[in-house]
Amino acid sequence: MSHIRPPADGPLGTSRPVEDAPATAPRAVRPAQVVAAPSAGGAVRALAVVGLLMLGALVPLLGPGLALDGTGEAVSPAARPVGVLRTVLFAALCVQAGELWVARMVPAVRGAPAGLLPRAWSAAAACCGLVAAVALSAIVANGNVPPRGWSELRFGELYGTGDGVLALLEINAFAVAWLLARSRRPGFAALPLAVLVVAEAVRAHPEIETPLIGSALTLVHLTCGALWAGGLLQVLRVLRLWQGHGLREQGAALLARYARAAAWLFAAVTVTGTVSTLRRMPPDTVLEQLATTGYGRTLLAKLLLLAVVAALALRARRRAVAAGDPGAVFAPGRAEVASLGLVVAVSALLTALPVPIRW
Repeated sequence: MSHIRPPADGPLGTSRPVEDAPATAPRAVRPAQVVAAPSAGGAVRALAVVGLLMLGALVPLLGPGLALDGTGEAVSPAARPVGVLRTVLFAALCVQAGELWVARMVPAVRGAPAGLLPRAWSAAAACCGLVAAVALSAIVANGNVPPRGWSELRFGELYGTGDGVLALLEINAFAVAWLLARSRRPGFAALPLAVLVVAEAVRAHPEIETPLIGSALTLVHLTCGALWAGGLLQVLRVLRLWQGHGLREQGAALLARYARAAAWLFAAVTVTGTVSTLRRMPPDTVLEQLATTGYGRTLLAKLLLLAVVAALALRARRRAVAAGDPGAVFAPGRAEVASLGLVVAVSALLTALPVPIRW
């Protein structure tokens, strides 16, 4: 007895046997593209990042009064302008150092496209740093008092003091870095930036005894901090650009390279900062001074912010590994960058407060 197959409907409603149908491969049905609406969580994170940046801008303005309130220490007339200007100076250093470092890191990533980098910010950062350095030198030349008019601008006095010579070095370093950033060899800007870091390290330690130890600690601390903050900012910019070109594997490799180096940079910042603190505060008075001096309170705020940054960094790396996508670091990464910006502002404020010196 023969088996009768049921007919299949034809294209116009007619029926024909299955065996007569042409053998065609089934077409893949494309899923409908769903455009995700902005989530409330994303808006909250964006507002949090903006809030952190605004807080960072207010730190050098309101910080001296808050830090010194009730300590019996007087607020220097130059504390607020110096805090603002050093925040700009340190931020400019971070941006340039990060771009130079990541530019050297990218060629080591297998399959990374040559020259596919976001638009450089180094020239603009160097220009901002130059303006801040000139303004700081005007304060130094006027006896560490902000000039109140053109008649109090005494730049000729810079050549007569050690702080004045260091201020001139910083001006020249930013000027040369700006020129090199606009040249065909922007990588050479690392040389004037190194001079800038050395000048800052020497300026921060006018001790009579063992100044080289303090300067060496600050040199390592400032270099590692600038690479850590500036490197993260530039890595996130590169990842966003590469994500648009479908370079997820290369982005993951770049992020892994930065994460390994950032762990060592964080360790160096922690160790050098701890040793520098113990040099300025006797071990048996550290806890007391953290609560009763403006410098100690600001330092405590910096330590807490660094702990927050470390937690955000761990969260970002775990999210990237769990999702298998380096783009998962963008949300916590932006918060980490904003928190590091706050750390930069607090660090600048430390340079404008009375220091409990211990030689």
